[in-house]
Amino acid sequence: MGAGAGSGRGQLFLRSLLFLLLAGPPARHPARGQLRYAVPEELEHGAFVANLGEDLGLDVSTLSARRFRIVSRAGARQHLEVNLENGILFVNERIDREEVCEAGGTCLLHLQLLVESPLELYRVEVEVLDINDHAPTFPWQEYVLEVAESAVLGARFPLESAQDPDVGTNSVHTYRLSPNGFFSLEVQTRSDASKFAELVLERALDREQQRLHRVLLTALDGGVPERSGTAHILITVLDANDNVPAFDQPSYGVSLPEDAPAGTLVIQLNATDLDEGPNGEIEYSFSGHAPPRVRELFHVEPRSGQVLLKGRLDYERASLHELYVQAKDRGPSAVAVHCRVLVHLLDVNDNAPEVTLTSVSTPVLEDAPPGTVIAVISVLDRDSGDNGRVSCEVGPNVPFELRSSFRNYYTLVTTQALDREAVPEYNVSITARDMGSPALLTRSTLTIPVSDVNDNAPRFLQPSYSVYVMENNAPGASICSVSALDPDCQQNAYLSYSIADGHIHGMPVGTYVSINSDSGHMYALRSLDYEQIRSFQIQVQAQDAGFPPLSANVTVHIFVLDQNDNAPVIVSPMPRNGSVATELVPRSARPGYLVGTVSAVDADAGLNSRLSYQLLQATDFTLFSVAPDTGELRTLRSFLEQDASRQQLVVQVRDGGQPALSATVSLLLSVVETMPQTLSDFSEFSLPPEVSSSSPLTLYLLVSLGSISFTFLLAILILTAIRCRGERRSRQGDGCSPPRCHCCPGARPSSDGLKTSNLTAQPPAGTTAATCLDVPAGGPPGYCYKVCLGPESAQSDFMFLKPCSPPRNNEKDPGKRSRPEQHLQVSKEAKQPNTDWLPPSTQRPALKRY
Repeated sequence: MGAGAGSGRGQLFLRSLLFLLLAGPPARHPARGQLRYAVPEELEHGAFVANLGEDLGLDVSTLSARRFRIVSRAGARQHLEVNLENGILFVNERIDREEVCEAGGTCLLHLQLLVESPLELYRVEVEVLDINDHAPTFPWQEYVLEVAESAVLGARFPLESAQDPDVGTNSVHTYRLSPNGFFSLEVQTRSDASKFAELVLERALDREQQRLHRVLLTALDGGVPERSGTAHILITVLDANDNVPAFDQPSYGVSLPEDAPAGTLVIQLNATDLDEGPNGEIEYSFSGHAPPRVRELFHVEPRSGQVLLKGRLDYERASLHELYVQAKDRGPSAVAVHCRVLVHLLDVNDNAPEVTLTSVSTPVLEDAPPGTVIAVISVLDRDSGDNGRVSCEVGPNVPFELRSSFRNYYTLVTTQALDREAVPEYNVSITARDMGSPALLTRSTLTIPVSDVNDNAPRFLQPSYSVYVMENNAPGASICSVSALDPDCQQNAYLSYSIADGHIHGMPVGTYVSINSDSGHMYALRSLDYEQIRSFQIQVQAQDAGFPPLSANVTVHIFVLDQNDNAPVIVSPMPRNGSVATELVPRSARPGYLVGTVSAVDADAGLNSRLSYQLLQATDFTLFSVAPDTGELRTLRSFLEQDASRQQLVVQVRDGGQPALSATVSLLLSVVETMPQTLSDFSEFSLPPEVSSSSPLTLYLLVSLGSISFTFLLAILILTAIRCRGERRSRQGDGCSPPRCHCCPGARPSSDGLKTSNLTAQPPAGTTAATCLDVPAGGPPGYCYKVCLGPESAQSDFMFLKPCSPPRNNEKDPGKRSRPEQHLQVSKEAKQPNTDWLPPSTQRPALKRY
């Protein structure tokens, strides 16, 4: 192609621009129509086609963000492209109209433009204008034409037609013949507007004068500039074969289904020749200008004239085939005659619909409102008529539907709210079905994952938790584990555990227990004591990591289990330092005589506080027995003359724990003939050496131990509220005066008239000094009770009993009666007794004499 070709392209380009200007601006609402442009073929890369951003009314600055693009089928060549910076449609690669559109007529490129956020679809048609880029060509550069010398004037000899891939005025427009004296040229037009030339004999031939004639045939197109192609025709003058074959009709028409198999008879041609012999034998063949595609699809039997199907037909590629068949006899100077066969193809529903997912917006949020566009789907059926009409539908039982936007274009939208926890992913089956008979269908599956939204709060596996922890546990030990579930996923399901703020016995809950925020394991931060706290509850919260975060609470009940960590404590009779408890027993006592009752308490609970009594040591085991449940000390038989007057007993109190803990008390029983009138105390004290014992004082027990025990309990409640007060205020407030109460620090009776009790209480080692208060009003006359409480009185036991009596006339040194140092003290470490297994009050009398 030379300079003329370039000039022709320029003129066609200007003409296309003029067409665009005359067509006016494209529609601003592509949903109601489509844009159409025209562009010449063979433009270089980057050539301007149209300003789509302006014509579609789009914001050019957002084209890249909204993914503005041309959607094409897989494998299709991308002739045009869009510049996302300015919205200009330009030529991406050279467009050859003859390659893109094999058939003649208008050549259109159908573009689908897609833009997201929101999703919009536009359709654009670009007409490819033909330029004169091909010159006419002949099948052969030289033709041999045999003409009988007997040919009459005006005889016509069809010549091979030139082929030009261009269309319209750029195709073959006319033919020219070089000047000669025998032949002229006439140009004929076929029904499809194509041109062919016929050689007309203008002067009689004489073989003897000129055997050969050479002429030049030129084919010209109508383009600007004009292009041409030439072929040399060698005309050989033959001897007369004055009859030529003749077809029944110059043109034939036949219909053939496109799925006809190879070897199918298309048509039976018949030509006749009036000559005889070889001059009358006819041979059939395609004419020289039959296109290659026709020769690939059809075959002509030379002898029979049958036109047979050779290749595979395709209605969608070409619905009409035009065959030119010639018939020529076998005589000398044979002249070929031509006929045209038009083969019309009948469409067969042989193409299933094609489903293309143009754009897919996945995953979809589970809280997406109904009507959210998920995908744009295009369907195509290459068949025609009802065979090419397609309907599209989705499978049942899915919350999606198809809505038609353009012909053969659908949008897949949601119809209801989604729930990822119920269905995390949908496999949507899309079925495209044509209207042919039988109908063909195509199914395509679209996987739509549903993304999670934090719409579910955590849920604990149990409505509440009950935890049992043995007391004296090691600090930091794991006590239980709580667990919650969140049906959401990823960070919306990541749970962290925490303990709600609160107080347990006035202390923050965080000082008792802690929790692992990831696993939910709970740990005790301190050693628990059943005797101080038996149960408590805490609130545990599980919170997810979603936005906004959701949480749930559960109550954890923690029960402290008792451990046998407290030994029994003897409360009656009370042992004293350096002495044992003593008691008087009449020698006349009969079997079963109640000598007294040993009482003890245990701060533990349950079986750990269930006490049993047994006689561990005795001077004579046949004389006394102890009730194992009540601790009652009774005689087994009557006293004999040979029985010792002083009986030494050791009573053991054992709890029911594992291992069992025990305590013992020693008793000294004196067997007397007659009982004194005044009840004595349980025992006598061993006084320090500096205290004179020249005038002994006999002390008697005035009341039963049952009433004393009741008084003890009442004193505990009163003294716990009062706490420890000074001894002086105790003297003044409690009415304890030296003339009446010798246990008060201000009045010291003579040691000669005092006989101390042997009932002792041994405080545990390492305890601090206790505060002692005198309670004279709670006991029987003549007694002053010394109550000893530790600094933590709420946890202190108390032991007392010191007899008080008025001074006697023979007492010489009242100041030596008692010493403050002899007040009994009980450690603050001792715990409050557990009353679960205390014997009834009727079974708790102290040792007494009658």
